[in-house]
Amino acid sequence: MPTITKIAAQKQAGRYNIYLDGQYAFPVAESVLIKHRLLKGRVLDKVQIAQITTDDEIAKAYGTALDYLSYQLRTEHEVSQKLLGQGVPPAQIEVVCKKLRAEGLLDDRAYAAAFVRTVMKTELKGPAVIRQKLRAKRVGELEIDDALAQFTPAWQLTNATKLATKLLARYARQPARRQREKVQLGLRTQGYESDVVAAALAAAQPPAVSVDTTELLAREGEKIWQRYARKASGYQLTMKVKQALFRKGFDYDEIEAWVNQQHPEA
Repeated sequence: MPTITKIAAQKQAGRYNIYLDGQYAFPVAESVLIKHRLLKGRVLDKVQIAQITTDDEIAKAYGTALDYLSYQLRTEHEVSQKLLGQGVPPAQIEVVCKKLRAEGLLDDRAYAAAFVRTVMKTELKGPAVIRQKLRAKRVGELEIDDALAQFTPAWQLTNATKLATKLLARYARQPARRQREKVQLGLRTQGYESDVVAAALAAAQPPAVSVDTTELLAREGEKIWQRYARKASGYQLTMKVKQALFRKGFDYDEIEAWVNQQHPEA
């Protein structure tokens, strides 16, 4: 059976070349060298060589995972995908992940908690959007629930109110109803529940810029009137203009008053 005749250190730290019967055979990591007690003069059979080779592949995959984790926290799914992309077999990935979990280096619960803390302190996203992002990273529902518990209703309201204030400023030149609809939609899109949306709208500071709704209605109304007057007249024209202005967020009573004043003949 083959005998180890030489063990030579590679230029890469922690890696060694194993020679059997005077010929280069395979490389191993230092951890594998120690685990299998590879020493000069030791005799190896085919089964042992196959196991050593497999363990070295796992050791390399483990090193890749450590490098990947050194930049930031990762979920188990992210680490698995990284290793799959490197061509590591699923069975070896499971061994690596199990070791990382045991060492506390891979913990989806801790990841989710840190992710929620970061988002709630640096962004204005609501819990539903945060949940979607964690689901995309394949974090379990129980872990997500535990992490979101720290995003208290009070904190949600604070963030939602800040977002509502920004949205009110963005849509300051819209009619009041349209402005409110857009802010509500923006808050829901960012993941806030209806009760938080309502409370945030009530608490949000309106922009300092005031909009003359009468002037805005007159300007928009004339543009729409001229557009529809090319293809309609009379009652049909009036109804089309009223519907278009209502969709833009103007109050029905204001629309009615403007039409009666500006186009009484219609």
